[in-house]
Amino acid sequence: MTVVLLVLTTMIVVPVGQAGATPLSWRPTPTGTDAQLRGLSAVSRQVAWASGARGTVLRTVDGGRSWAQVGPADTAELDFRDIEAFDARTAVALSIGPGESSRIYRTTDGGASWTETFRNTEEAAFYNCVAFFDRKAGLAVGDPVDGKFRLLSTEDGGRSWRVLPGDGMPDALPGEYGFSASGQCITTTGPRNAWLATGGSTTARVLHSDDRGRTWTAGDTPLVSSESAGVFAVAFRNPRQGIAIGGDYANPTAGGDNLALSGDGGATWREPANSPAGYRSAVTYHPFLGSVLIAVGPTGSDLSLDGGRHWRQFDDGSYDTVDCARDGACWASGARGQVGTLRLG
Repeated sequence: MTVVLLVLTTMIVVPVGQAGATPLSWRPTPTGTDAQLRGLSAVSRQVAWASGARGTVLRTVDGGRSWAQVGPADTAELDFRDIEAFDARTAVALSIGPGESSRIYRTTDGGASWTETFRNTEEAAFYNCVAFFDRKAGLAVGDPVDGKFRLLSTEDGGRSWRVLPGDGMPDALPGEYGFSASGQCITTTGPRNAWLATGGSTTARVLHSDDRGRTWTAGDTPLVSSESAGVFAVAFRNPRQGIAIGGDYANPTAGGDNLALSGDGGATWREPANSPAGYRSAVTYHPFLGSVLIAVGPTGSDLSLDGGRHWRQFDDGSYDTVDCARDGACWASGARGQVGTLRLG
């Protein structure tokens, strides 16, 4: 077991803030950039990828002691809001924006070279996030086009992409769209289940597919929803238990109506006993302890030890996204080139 796992196990018995508890915090790592890093993929304790503004893609293979800038050439005008890595050599990066600003690149040599595998040619389309079911099958989601959320599908690890038909997608609500704040507006669990998060309209929703994106059903959440508010991130522990988190990024210290839990695959959502004290842009389950969740946002990071029903803030730094690797290592990234690893104290 990792040190972090032992600490979290202790904290289940001795809650944060009580005598004898060991506090957690993010240990900053020197990235060498001040670009905002909203994309993050944790592979292991040693390997992680981060991506963001100004064509930035970073990779570490030594636990964050050093980072290499490995982004695609001639992409300084792009904003890589999401990255999904399979190992130290293979990753898929998504840039956002209208028209041709939305692109997907793939590397198999640690970022030494990249292949552009998708470039959006629809002026009305704007892609936000990408997620994979396994090393081959994945989805990328964009804002609604002609009243339906736009979806791309790959079956070859991101080498090629096709637009999925919209006939299995519910109609978008007026003004509804997705947020590209953390690379977590779409998530997957197992070989077929996917969920995507929405906001911008009068109701914040989570849409669910159990057939790799061909058909979808929508579930209303109690989260606040407006032009600047909604569900920013969604995560599922298994096909039934999940969490939706967000709030209002224009009012980041406003608490309440920023988190909901589901026990039926996203069909229905309920607010827990308490929630983080402000807008949170990302959330993840710990891979070893199914009841442990970590959420991050511009005003702090929070921990839940009981599946999201109760929360305690453990760090007041600003982070945009969070991810935990299969070996239990947890990473966060955000503004001014910040990347942190979870540590004691």
